[in-house]
Amino acid sequence: MRLPSLAALAPAARRRLTPRRVGVRLTLLYGALFVISGAVLLAITYLLVARSPISGVLVGDAGSAPLPAPGGGIRVDEGLAGAHAPSVPGDVTAQLREQAIRQRRADLRQLLVQSGTALALMLVVSAVLGRLIAGRVLRPLRAMTGSIQRISARNIHERLAVEGPADELKVLADTVDGLLGRLETALDAHRRFVANAAHELRTPLTLEHALLEESLIDGEATTESFRANFERLLAISEQQARLLESLLTLAGSQRGLDHREPLDLALVAEWVLHAARPEIERRNLRADSAIGPAATVGDPTLVQSLVTHLVDNAVRHNAPGGQVEIATRTRGGRAVVAVANTGPPVPPERVDLLFEPFQRLGRTAGGGHGLGLAIVHAIATAHEAAISARPRTGGGLAVEVAFPSGVAQSDKGAGLH
Repeated sequence: MRLPSLAALAPAARRRLTPRRVGVRLTLLYGALFVISGAVLLAITYLLVARSPISGVLVGDAGSAPLPAPGGGIRVDEGLAGAHAPSVPGDVTAQLREQAIRQRRADLRQLLVQSGTALALMLVVSAVLGRLIAGRVLRPLRAMTGSIQRISARNIHERLAVEGPADELKVLADTVDGLLGRLETALDAHRRFVANAAHELRTPLTLEHALLEESLIDGEATTESFRANFERLLAISEQQARLLESLLTLAGSQRGLDHREPLDLALVAEWVLHAARPEIERRNLRADSAIGPAATVGDPTLVQSLVTHLVDNAVRHNAPGGQVEIATRTRGGRAVVAVANTGPPVPPERVDLLFEPFQRLGRTAGGGHGLGLAIVHAIATAHEAAISARPRTGGGLAVEVAFPSGVAQSDKGAGLH
């Protein structure tokens, strides 16, 4: 069996030896910084004392041995001072200086030992103080961690609400509160979406069940009645298929883009308008177009779906004999597609709700599921496009989507299916 190399074992060993608690790491850090600072200070003090010169000799009391002393020259005690003070021979001075050097070395050794002892004692004190300081520093983090751990889907409305100066911990707490707010909004939107989707799917299922039950319990049912019920069931099935396809498109566009490629909104708009022409004529509507070059970069399938839903929304929610307008252009370095339609008045304060799933605002004449503009919004967000909508004077809605500009390639229109 092949044993792992020392190089491979080194990172794992370091991970095992590294303390996993931040408090322990901070304590070790504080202690190490104090030891290094204390050692440097003691080294400087030792060097200063060791390099101080021996500048003189001190003569003690009468009959005692003289000692070296700083200050320069020779000092004699008061009992021997005066005109009869004895002189100090040169060999005695040399002996005194040698004795002074030995005394200096002994003092330096004693200074080193005492300094080391003091440093060791202060290391213990610094470890205790470091532990207390680390606990004090980490106390707000422990409080925030405990609060975050208690927050779940049932009480996601709670916040940390940390008070105090605007330091790093306060900024961190406010960031977490902002994240919780966004999560709460997304969770509420998800709950509403699930409830609305369940309602939209339950209604045709209930109708299907009623039609099947009617066919089974009707003893006088004829071939014509069976055929009529089956036609209604087929229409309901097609409606459910369109709903599921819209839900899949919405989910796919919210996931983001898998790839991007250059395209021209003009080609997309022309293709969508051509495909919608029969329905426009059936509803006796007038279509006006102002197609200009609008190069961008994105997912051609999703961009085509966006324009299709814009045009379909304009056709479905229009007035008899009304008008549909579609335009593409480049403005301010962005590729713009705009679709407007006549129709029932739309309250300005309710325009933003149109881009939420299953929001119809009473505009049910078209028979849609309220997902068209939600899909438009999701696709625009995935492409980092700016979307705006406004009610038109006299009724109807005007929607504009501005994509980031890109390089147009004329042969990309062949990829639209």
